[in-house]
Amino acid sequence: MNPTRRTVLAAGGLLAGGAAWAMSPSTSSAAPSSPTDGWKKTTFTYGMQKPWNLGLSDRYSNSGGVHRMWVYSTDQPMSQGSSTDPRTEMRWKQEYTSGRHMWDADVYIPSGTDGATFVQILRVIHPSGTPATDFMLNAYKASGGTVRAYDRTVLKTDAYDTWFNVKLAHNASDRSVNVYFDDELVLTTQDRGQATRHFKNGVYHHGGGRAEARFRNITYWTR
Repeated sequence: MNPTRRTVLAAGGLLAGGAAWAMSPSTSSAAPSSPTDGWKKTTFTYGMQKPWNLGLSDRYSNSGGVHRMWVYSTDQPMSQGSSTDPRTEMRWKQEYTSGRHMWDADVYIPSGTDGATFVQILRVIHPSGTPATDFMLNAYKASGGTVRAYDRTVLKTDAYDTWFNVKLAHNASDRSVNVYFDDELVLTTQDRGQATRHFKNGVYHHGGGRAEARFRNITYWTR
């Protein structure tokens, strides 16, 4: 069997070149393992956040199972007088401090979206002086649509105008965060320490112009 190559990213960037190793021949016909093996689907609920002075339908639609969210850099924040950036987001109501939790969805980012967070783990209650988020995936316009961990490590290019699956698995007990694109591990990093947190997805816009993200097959997994 030909050697198989895998690339693994750590929090600071690409580890040396992507190590290669030989796979032993096997007669097994078993399918490759999935990131969700051993996990169970769990019911989730959410509330919508959007510019405070607009109706929800001005920035959100749900048609044929596709949740579509958009916002403009000139929009108001989610509450009057807030200094936060404009957003249209699904705020998950399931909060946790321990255990294993996974956000899973197909994601579509239209051309032109630049500087928007489309999924994050928010630390809704956290010690003073610690960050407000454990992790964010952001979309930028370079290279046909670039997905970065925060504004740093590049995880995907040519991301515009195509569906791809994203899984964000958080083990709050050992502090690990694993990111999968189309069921391939692209990043392993750590959270920012003890907190009460929840998932959010949509567009939290830190850039200019119009930002949009679409989601389908949204699933919550626990273990």
